[in-house]
Amino acid sequence: MGARIEHLVTSGTFALDGGEWDVDNNVWIVGDDTEAVVIDAAHDAAAIEAALGGRRLRAIICTHAHNDHIDAAPALADATGAPILLHPGDLPLWEQTHPHRAPDGELADGQELEVAGIRLTVLHTPGHAPGAVCLHAPELSTVFSGDTLFQGGPGATGRSFSHFPTIIDSIRDRLLTLPPETTVRTGHGDSTTIGAEAPQLDDWINRGH
Repeated sequence: MGARIEHLVTSGTFALDGGEWDVDNNVWIVGDDTEAVVIDAAHDAAAIEAALGGRRLRAIICTHAHNDHIDAAPALADATGAPILLHPGDLPLWEQTHPHRAPDGELADGQELEVAGIRLTVLHTPGHAPGAVCLHAPELSTVFSGDTLFQGGPGATGRSFSHFPTIIDSIRDRLLTLPPETTVRTGHGDSTTIGAEAPQLDDWINRGH
């Protein structure tokens, strides 16, 4: 069977700037019957490992380093031997959660990761976090947007390390230029499409001022 996308929802706590919130996170598994990558190892390493079903885990890819997206990454890496990949711009956030465990490799804009015969292209999309990235899989007509773009608007920018004008630039220049039929698979909540979100850009900008 060829490359496919699998979806797991895990639950836990998001903590930043002294606050804590209960959250449900989307964990995305991209692969075939023999190998896969995990996008955002959130909350429950055992559940993610079980969903892999013994397949070789090629990498644990972090869209950004807020704790709710990376809290299970070291345990999953230890269980599977897979490397944790993070954009270096998010190391200060990573170190808040895992001060004694560094990521194993860096993500860079334009980098291509391969799994199960398909390409995931790294798009650096700062704003929600300095090292936030999205992953474009053209063969699957999908972009994994982390917390950069959701159904109905951009990710939150009201906390440390975030910046509203920057996330708007990232969405306009890096995501809304993708084909309109591209499915946007988000870090939380329901998926959407580029075509559904693009007409709302001006409304988001007006709301953000």
